Amino acid sequence: MQNVKKAEILSPAGNMEMLVAAVRCGADAVYLGTHEFSARRNAENFSIEELEQAVKYCHIRGVRVYLTLNILIKETELESAFLLAKSAYNAGIDGIIIQDLGLARILRDKIPDLKLHSSTQMSVHSPSSLPLLKELGFCQVVAGREMSETELCGFCKMAGELGITVEAFVHGALCMSVSGQCLLSAFLGSRSGNRGLCAGPCRLPFKVKNGTGYDLSLKDLSLLDKIGDLYKCGVRSFKIEGRMKRPEYVAAATTACRQALDCGSVSAEISDTLKNVFSRSGFTSGYFDGETGKDMFGIRTKEDVVSADRAFPVIHELYRFERKSVPVFIKAEITAGKPVRLIMSDGENTAEVRGNVPQTAVSRAADEQSVKKSILKLGDTPYYVKETDIILGKDLFVSAGELNALRREAAEVLDRKRSEIAFRKSSAVYNKSRGYAKKPDSIKIVIRVETLSQIPEDFSDIAAVAVPIEEDPGKLCNIGVPVIADIPRGITNEKEILRCLREFKAAGAEAAFCGNLSHISLARKAGLKPLGDQGLNISNSESLKVLADWGIEAAIISCEEKLGDITALCSDVKKGIIAYGNIPLMLFRNCPLKNGVSCAECDRKGFITDRMGVRFPVRCRGGYSEMLNSRPIWLADRREELVGLDFILLYFTGETPERVRYVIDAYKNGTCADTEYTRGLYYRGTI
Repeated sequence: MQNVKKAEILSPAGNMEMLVAAVRCGADAVYLGTHEFSARRNAENFSIEELEQAVKYCHIRGVRVYLTLNILIKETELESAFLLAKSAYNAGIDGIIIQDLGLARILRDKIPDLKLHSSTQMSVHSPSSLPLLKELGFCQVVAGREMSETELCGFCKMAGELGITVEAFVHGALCMSVSGQCLLSAFLGSRSGNRGLCAGPCRLPFKVKNGTGYDLSLKDLSLLDKIGDLYKCGVRSFKIEGRMKRPEYVAAATTACRQALDCGSVSAEISDTLKNVFSRSGFTSGYFDGETGKDMFGIRTKEDVVSADRAFPVIHELYRFERKSVPVFIKAEITAGKPVRLIMSDGENTAEVRGNVPQTAVSRAADEQSVKKSILKLGDTPYYVKETDIILGKDLFVSAGELNALRREAAEVLDRKRSEIAFRKSSAVYNKSRGYAKKPDSIKIVIRVETLSQIPEDFSDIAAVAVPIEEDPGKLCNIGVPVIADIPRGITNEKEILRCLREFKAAGAEAAFCGNLSHISLARKAGLKPLGDQGLNISNSESLKVLADWGIEAAIISCEEKLGDITALCSDVKKGIIAYGNIPLMLFRNCPLKNGVSCAECDRKGFITDRMGVRFPVRCRGGYSEMLNSRPIWLADRREELVGLDFILLYFTGETPERVRYVIDAYKNGTCADTEYTRGLYYRGTI
């Protein structure tokens, strides 16, 4: 392996036993959550008092601690989330993992010394997002798990130029959807993945024609045998998923990662142990290898469970004892007429303790060998002696018991010094502004079409139309209303997207809907006004301020928020919602339809069926695909409750031009639905 001194193994800790297992098996850093605002709210997690103890335990052993505050924050939670982050900072946390743009903005401004790491929930999977994250104060960014080796290397190159550390998942559960872009659990049961309570419905039977029967369930990811390649790409933080798993899993995965990073490979014994302790029909490295397809899918079988039960007792030995990870220098001075003096230092912190004045030896004098034997017994501590210096007078006696006591005392003093928080205590205060939401004079209607052929003959009564950038820009001039460029949510080729955006700009488009941070940078480069799309997950007024800082004048608010909370948001940024349409519930890099049918057979009209027989349409764009909700949102008959919005977006997918016209009229006239529909989450919200 290359020099890996600057690389870290980042392990999960859902409770204290998992944290100890991670540290003793070689983690350089751990990530953990408290009882609030964590993306694994069902884990045991930590209280603030337990967090303080965890930080002390880890810092004594030279291990960093990152707090996961990685969910979307509601407007009413901003102050509480800030106070939690401040408490964690004052407790000595080394960094905080964030999803919410607004919370990141608050922390950047109020506690500038707090290191911000972007969560995988921010859906960062292309380089153009990085300058915006740098501007927002992020110093470490987790790369999307869907990236290939080539894509990841390009990503790391730009990150390096910006001074941003790249973090990548190397082992653990693999979500079918791009993280942060999944609404399946929220729409099916109000348990939001963006709020830390995903119910995992994708692991239940979902079937495509000729498929596996579990066509939304992927095997677990494992890139342990590719850590050398990841390091060459520029990855410097190797992350293990698993805060909801057992300590034995954390121990095995951390041990395997430690071996891979230090030795270049994982031993057969540990590799087999890790497979036995938890897998879903084995592991996959498909995205990194650029080989998506049926082989990536798997479920937890009875055989997997039986193998785990056999593996657990063996793994306990991996973290039974302290790991000797901190080198120390020990100096002992035993001279006549002076108290015995013992100094222990880790190079930065020094502990000095004194004992009694040594006696004159009667029968047997202390010698260097006996003194060294006592001071080297560091027992159940993380310290090991790298160097000693023994100054010993002639014909003196000091008992082994006294030397042992001094050694223990010195180790305790060094523990305290290593766990102290040096020169930091934030007294910052966040006072949420108490403004009033502006009520616009009228609500504008914007439509989004899947193809130009859906546009009806007469639709001059709408404010704008969003058109996919894959459409022919030469036909835009005949539309007759302002055109908004609609960018695919999944990004595989930034140059191609930029080319299309520039062609749309040349053809008269004025703006672009941006559902990813990279979209914002690309739209700017093309000379288009960026507009916030659903994929940005905007949930509070502080996030709207971030968009305003980036020159965004209008944005769609997250459809996971209640309608009343959306209309109450205070911002100069114009607010809108998706008021009609089959909302995209998941964003795939690995299309599940390919498990049973070819792209030619599908012809963009495929669907996936759940165990209740409900069909969910699947649409593909730009190397990714989306699973749509089975029913469209319908709010036309709730028109009076939309007051407070600046615009609504009618999201059309497979509708005919006639149907498009009908829906537009329905929203102008307040018509009741003429088909099965859903109100989405605008009234029931999420938990």
